Amino acid sequence: MNESECAGRLIWFKATAGNDRFHTSVFQQRVGVLIDWYRVLRSDQRGDRFRAWGIINDPACCTPGSPDCPAKNLDETYGMDWCPGDEEMLGYVGRSGYTDPACDFRDALLKEDDVHGPADQRQSACDLKFGTSTGALGIRKFPNPRFDKAAWQRLNGNPGSWEGYNRPIAAAGAGEAARSHLQDGAIEPPFLIGTACGSCHIAFDPLNPPADPANPKWENIKGLVGNQYSRISEIMVSGMPSNTLEWQMFAHARPGASDTSAIPTDQLNNPGTINALINIAKRPTFADEQVLKWRKVDACGDDRDETRCWCEPGRDGKCWKKSLAPETVHHILKGGEDSIGALEAIQRVYFNIGSCSEQCWMNHLSDLRQIDPQQRGFGQTPFNIGQCRRDCPNFRAIEDRLPNILDFFMSAEAHVTDLRAARENQLRATTPDARYTEQDLIDTLEHEFGDNAVARGREIFANTCARCHSSQPEAAAGQFASLDFHKIDLGSGMREDWLGNDRSTPVSEVGTFRCRALHSNHMTGHIWQEYGSETLRAQPPDPNVREPGDGGRGHYRNISLLNLWAHAPFLHNNALGPELCGKPQHAANDFYAMRPRYVDGSSVKLLPAGQQPACFEYDPSVEGRYRLYKMSMQELLNPAQRIPKVTLLSEDVTLRIGPRLWDGTAKERLLGFELTIPSEIDGRGVTAGTIGNFQHKRFIVDLVRAKTAPQELEASLTQRFGKDTGAKVLADLKVITGELVGKPNALVAALKARPYLIKQIYSSCTAEIENDGHRFGEDLSEADKKALIAFLATF
Repeated sequence: MNESECAGRLIWFKATAGNDRFHTSVFQQRVGVLIDWYRVLRSDQRGDRFRAWGIINDPACCTPGSPDCPAKNLDETYGMDWCPGDEEMLGYVGRSGYTDPACDFRDALLKEDDVHGPADQRQSACDLKFGTSTGALGIRKFPNPRFDKAAWQRLNGNPGSWEGYNRPIAAAGAGEAARSHLQDGAIEPPFLIGTACGSCHIAFDPLNPPADPANPKWENIKGLVGNQYSRISEIMVSGMPSNTLEWQMFAHARPGASDTSAIPTDQLNNPGTINALINIAKRPTFADEQVLKWRKVDACGDDRDETRCWCEPGRDGKCWKKSLAPETVHHILKGGEDSIGALEAIQRVYFNIGSCSEQCWMNHLSDLRQIDPQQRGFGQTPFNIGQCRRDCPNFRAIEDRLPNILDFFMSAEAHVTDLRAARENQLRATTPDARYTEQDLIDTLEHEFGDNAVARGREIFANTCARCHSSQPEAAAGQFASLDFHKIDLGSGMREDWLGNDRSTPVSEVGTFRCRALHSNHMTGHIWQEYGSETLRAQPPDPNVREPGDGGRGHYRNISLLNLWAHAPFLHNNALGPELCGKPQHAANDFYAMRPRYVDGSSVKLLPAGQQPACFEYDPSVEGRYRLYKMSMQELLNPAQRIPKVTLLSEDVTLRIGPRLWDGTAKERLLGFELTIPSEIDGRGVTAGTIGNFQHKRFIVDLVRAKTAPQELEASLTQRFGKDTGAKVLADLKVITGELVGKPNALVAALKARPYLIKQIYSSCTAEIENDGHRFGEDLSEADKKALIAFLATF
C-alpha cells in the first residue's frame, strides 16, 4: 500500500473516535440497553468467540497463562486477552495520565490539492483514540481512570472476574427479567470499550481462509470484505435477559446483518447486510444530484453566520461553507440514503458506532418513553454537521483523514476475491507453482452443471438480470447482447462491470421484505437529514406500497453481484438461503437455538423442532462458502420451495410501568403496574416487527384525541385510511378509552382484542415474511437455472 492507503487502513482497524464512553456508559444509561463486554470478550472463552459472536480474533493477542503469553493469569488483564500495548495500558487502569497510541500515529502527507493546505492543520491524531485491542479485531479497550480495584474485588471476589458486576439484581415483578450492575454508574469496570469501523467489516479473506477460524493469522484477514458471521445485534444486548423488550427487539438481525437505525430508531424492524466494499473505484456514481452540504473553503469572507460558514479557531484558512450545489455522488446504504458524497458516508459510519454521541446526536433521538408530542424527545430532530464539527474534536480528527480512508477503499485490499483465485490458492498450499485458470474453472463448473452451462448462463444473465445487475452504459440502454461482463480495465486490473447499477427500484417490483426500504432517518426533519440529497428526497413513492413512501422511501438500490459465491446467504437481510449458526460450546450463546425462524405460512407459528430445516454451520473455507452459495441460489431461483421465515417473539415480555425503588438488598420494589406482551395472539405468533414497528406514540396521541378532539381525529383518520376504515378505528379508540378508565393493565387486552390496530393501522411496516420476493428467474427451466448458477460463480 502507499502511504495514504496504509494510514486509512490503520484508522479503519483501530480508530474509535471517542466512542468508548458511549459503549461503556451512554448506551446503557441513556438508551437503557446493556452490553456485557465480559460475556462477549472473556479470555477463557476465546476459542469459542467466533462461533458464539462471529467475532474475528486478533492474531496478536493471547489468553493469559497460555504458552508464550506475556500475562500469566487472568487477574493481570481483568479477565480479558493480553494484547500488544497492554504492558503500558494496564498500568493506567484506575488512574489518569494514559497517552493513547493514536498520538504516535504517523499521518500521510497532506494531499497537494487540499483546500486547507499547504500547511498541515489537521486535528491531533490523539483524538482518533486507538487504545489497545481487546483480542477481537475492531473492538478496542482503554483504561478506566475511575476504576476502584478494591471495590471491584469486593464485588467480584478477584480482579479477573466480572461475575458480581453482571450479576442480576432481583426484579420487582416475577414476570420481568432483572437488571444488573451493568447499568449501575456507582460501579466502574476496569476498561472502557470502543469500536472501530472494522468491528463489522474486518473478515476472513475468501481467497485465503484460516484453517482454524478461532485462531486466524494476519494473512487470513481482510478489512473491507464485511463479516458475514458477525452477531452485532446479540452483542449489543448481551447484558439483557431474553425476556426483555430490548432483547426481543434488538436481537433480530441474522449473522452478517445489522440494524444501523436501531439506536437512532425510526421504529422499523429493518436489519441490513454488512456490505462487501469491493471494487469501489468501479462503483456507479450519479452526476448533477442536488446536495446541500458543507464544503471546504479557505475563507468565509463577509459571511459571519456560523450556520452557513465557519472557520476553525487558531487555524489559517481552515473553513467550511454550507451550500446547495450539484454533485456527483454514490448511492450508499440499502435504499441509497447516504447520497451526499463518499467522504461524508464514511464519516457517518462513526456516528453509527457511537462517536460524538453526547456532543452531537444523542439529544436528537426520539425517546421511546416520551409520549407527549409537546415535549423534547417525542420525535427525531436533524443532526447538525456544523455544530458537531465545532464541538467534537473526534469528528474533526476523522474528517481531516477521510481522504486516507477513501484511498484505503480504493486499494488492492478492496479488489475482488474470485472463486478461480481462491481455488488456485488452495492448490498452491501443497503445490506452490500450481495454476488454476479461467478455463479450468469453467471446465469444473460444466462438469457439475452440464455441458456449455457457463456460456448458456451468460445469455440468461444478459437477458434476465443485467438490466439491474450491470453497471455498463449499454445495460442502462437495454443493449445486453454484446456485453462482456468479465471485461478488465487494463489500467487498474479491475473488472469494468461492477455487476450492479445502484439505481433505485420500487420495492414492490423487487418484492422482497419491504421494511428496510421504508427507512426514514434520512427524511427532512429526521436524524440523518443532512446525509440525504435533495434529489433522493424528491424521489416519488412506490404507488403499490400501502405504507407511506414520501421523502425518498420505498425503494431498494440494485446491489452488486461481484463475488456472489463468497457472500451467501442473499437479499438485503441475509434471509434467502440456509440460516447460519455457530453452534458454540456454551449453550447460553447459541442464539440460533434461541430464535429459530421457519414458520407455518398460514398461522405464522414456528414449525415444530423436528420440522425446522437444519442450520448451516459457520464455514468460511472456500468450499464451505461455495456450498452455501449453491444452496442459496437454489432458494433464489425456486421461490415456491422456500419455507417462510419470520422472526417471532420467543417468549412473553413483561414491562413495568412506574418508579422502581431499591434499598441495596436483593430485591427492588415497584410502585406502579405491569404489562405483559404475549408471544402469541389468537393462535398466531407475534413478530418482532409487530413490536418494533408499532407506532405507539401516534397510537397514544390518537387515543387521547378520541376523548378530547374526536372530530379532528375523525378527519385525520379519514384522510389516512378512508372513510370506512377511519370510522372503524375511531369507534375502537373510543371504546378503548372507556376500557382503560382506572384499569391501565387493560391496554394489552384491548389491543389483543383488536390486533389490526398494531399490525396494520399503527405499524411502520406490515410485512412479515423475511425471505419473500425477488422471483426473477423462477420460470426458467431446471437446466437454465443450473446454467445461471454456474455463470454467476465465475464473478
